[in-house]
Amino acid sequence: MIRGTEISISHHFGDQSEPVREGTVGDALRRAVTDWGPRIALVEGAATEAERRRWTFAELLQDAEHVARLLLTHFYPGEHVAVWAPNSPEWIVLEFGAALAGLTLVTVNPAYQAKELTYVLKQSEAAGLFIIRHYRGRDFMAIVDGIRPSLPSLRHVAELGDWPAATMAPAARSDLPAVAPGDIAQIQYTSGTTGFPKGALLTHRGLANNARFFAGRIGATPNDVWVNPMPLFHTAGCGLVTLGALQTGGAHVIAPGFDATLMLNLIEQERGTGMLGVPTMLVAMLNELEEMSYDLSSVRLVATGGAPVSSDLVRRVRKKIGAPVVIGYGQTEASPYVTHTAPDDPQEDGVLTVGRPLPHCEVKIVNPETGITVPTGRPGEICARGYSVMKGYFNNPGATANAIDRQGWLHTGDLGSMDSQGYCRISVGSRT
Repeated sequence: MIRGTEISISHHFGDQSEPVREGTVGDALRRAVTDWGPRIALVEGAATEAERRRWTFAELLQDAEHVARLLLTHFYPGEHVAVWAPNSPEWIVLEFGAALAGLTLVTVNPAYQAKELTYVLKQSEAAGLFIIRHYRGRDFMAIVDGIRPSLPSLRHVAELGDWPAATMAPAARSDLPAVAPGDIAQIQYTSGTTGFPKGALLTHRGLANNARFFAGRIGATPNDVWVNPMPLFHTAGCGLVTLGALQTGGAHVIAPGFDATLMLNLIEQERGTGMLGVPTMLVAMLNELEEMSYDLSSVRLVATGGAPVSSDLVRRVRKKIGAPVVIGYGQTEASPYVTHTAPDDPQEDGVLTVGRPLPHCEVKIVNPETGITVPTGRPGEICARGYSVMKGYFNNPGATANAIDRQGWLHTGDLGSMDSQGYCRISVGSRT
């Protein structure tokens, strides 16, 4: 990448040569079918190859439209439906089905206990809930039955993927509602550093474009095979990878959860070209590679973020896996990525920074006390503005006002700095 004009104030605009698409998550799926219909879109990352189900883009749309029509037999467009389950292809089909039906998907961490689940379902006013029966020795249906009397808005509970059963009667309608790019696609809960979890209202426009720009920054193509261990309840899993692979024609291999051995087997057997994982996942995989040998020659890059990334870890990945490492920074409230490095960034920038703002994202570093933008190289609070910033926190105007100022700037609460080329660094201890 050619270094550009230097800046002296920590305020930088992402590239604007490619426009923000005024479309929805459903539009992105339909566009993918037009462009790559018969190609493989989704692979179930089961332990053995014989167990792995596969969907083409056309089949994924067909299933998603079927689910959308079934959902509309129980819910009205604009209502909130929650999913409390680990990663699975059915989770992704529900994500697309809800988007096509004009419903807002509330993503719930499957590790939540009954108290946390009750809070999220009640605060989000979820009218529906989709679960799996058992997970890690816990009976999810029994947990839901126990808390349901305290959830007046919840009127329908079903097992995820139980589409044809009596709980989801055959669809009575064939048409799907109009959905606008600015409609809320998802509510994702983030507690930040203190207080009760807050539900970030994320739009179709924000989620779809952020994933597309991320995929563009890392050079994704239809030849890529994305091996994804990230939890789908988080924007990295259901947003960046799911919608990034979708909009660039790549195959998405969804692992049921992170396991270093499974991940390395999936990369080897499915000829994975890239993966997105937090630093602890990379460390576990590197440790596994010290004990066992895998053919990782197909890997062209490793993407990471979500926590500070050490230069030592980057060098270990480059040496052991033989692929460049790209690093991003963001938070749920920004759908989620704000900055990212590129595979062709200068080596120092690619190791020591989290990159420059993504397209159409505006970033500045301000003095936390005065709000004044600081000179380059000086530390301050990272602020972001643009299409991907959430509309606010659901039913929480006070928290929204604290997070987004009157000029539309999202105050991340994280500390960092920006250099003269617009590359950002994150201070140790920041929330990511």
